[in-house]
Amino acid sequence: MKIDRFFTAALFGLALCAMPLTMALPTVVQADTLRVVKKGTNRTLEVPMNRAVVVESDIPFAELSIANPGIADISSLSERTIYVLGKSPGLTTLTLLDAAGQLITNVDVRVASDISEFKERLRQILPGEKIEVRTANDGIVMSGIVSSTQRLQRALDLAERYAPERVSNLMTVGGIQQVMMKIRFAEMQRSVSKSLSASLALDGLGGTNRSLSGGSNTTNTSGAIANSLAGRTPATNTNAGAVLFGFNAGSTQVGLLLEALEQKGAVRFLAEPNLVALSGQEAKFLAGGEYPVPVSQSDDRVTVEYKPFGVEMNFIPRVVDKDLINLELNAAVSAIDASNSVSLGNGFNIAAFTRRETSTTVEMRDGESFAIAGLLQDDFTDTSSQLPWIGDVPVLGALFRSANYQRQQTELVIIITAHLVTPTRGEALALPTDRITPPTESDLFLNGRVSSGTRAPTKGAAGEVAKQDFSGSYGYVLD
Repeated sequence: MKIDRFFTAALFGLALCAMPLTMALPTVVQADTLRVVKKGTNRTLEVPMNRAVVVESDIPFAELSIANPGIADISSLSERTIYVLGKSPGLTTLTLLDAAGQLITNVDVRVASDISEFKERLRQILPGEKIEVRTANDGIVMSGIVSSTQRLQRALDLAERYAPERVSNLMTVGGIQQVMMKIRFAEMQRSVSKSLSASLALDGLGGTNRSLSGGSNTTNTSGAIANSLAGRTPATNTNAGAVLFGFNAGSTQVGLLLEALEQKGAVRFLAEPNLVALSGQEAKFLAGGEYPVPVSQSDDRVTVEYKPFGVEMNFIPRVVDKDLINLELNAAVSAIDASNSVSLGNGFNIAAFTRRETSTTVEMRDGESFAIAGLLQDDFTDTSSQLPWIGDVPVLGALFRSANYQRQQTELVIIITAHLVTPTRGEALALPTDRITPPTESDLFLNGRVSSGTRAPTKGAAGEVAKQDFSGSYGYVLD
């Protein structure tokens, strides 16, 4: 009997201890019984602003309340169904109580801007871009990696339509953002000059107190006439060839001087600068020098201002879309022109400049080229001088006439090529100086060598470049 009583008391005590756990268990279960219709259970309820969500409780409730009615508005459709309307961005709490006033559950209600339409438009306009869109209070936060700066700006412009002045940009631009410009300046100058002149000298008609002396063109002075009749060409003769004929016609001496000139010349200028710049940043290049120009100041002082000349280039590259490059370029070729100098007296002269420049904006893809400037300047001069009336006589008039022909042509071509580049390791680059070392004294004076051996690399990309001749390309590597 004592054992039965002992077991009965133990079972009664165990039942009393289990009762609080049994009574508390429904409360724990009830805290997770709120679910969005057709979307399962959730302790945090996401509600778009100005839109409604219907939620359903597994346990009938008798009372419900919202902590901040300005954020969300609620109404009961039945004892298990709740209608939640998002009013303004923010976070509040929805509380459900049963008929006994016991807490069923607390649900966090987060109201945010409706960005579902924005996400859909973003996928349509920028397909393939890995852009993540989130809400933050009443704004939009955008993150991810975008392929180009232009696409990043398009995404931000679209976001401004949905959240004006409330867009946070955490996106970064991926891909290659460094551009190397390879520019070739090629200029040819050609000149041709031809001239042909005939000069006639006469002296004496015979008889006493009767004489005639005269000449034309280069023999129109007494000294030139005397030289021509004596068989001597003019002392100052800049022509390439001169032929002097002389004969006597009775008492009259006749001298005929023929002068001819033909000059041809060609000058070639070429520069190939290569420059690398980050997308959106300006790069400058100058191969030439600076010429000092005095500038007078208001307080009677003279300062010196330096004017650059040579091959100049300024450009701003922008990687628009993957391998598409927008290029804003200014290029110029200038040289000192002493023939158009300005004289200030006391032997002080200031030279002028010849300058050809271009400014343009183009778009190209990686590796493509453009001829952005082709200038052909053609100067033609044709002059003829003669004695009046006599020079118009057929055949005989050629002795009293001179003709001069000059023609100058200048042609400038600028070709640009853009490459998307990335840095490489230093051992992959080679310089022309890598293959030459200064000679020793014995090599220079005894053997006549201007260099002593070589220290060029033999392996890798630098070794391949070092095997080229001096006309090869150095300093950069292109895949």
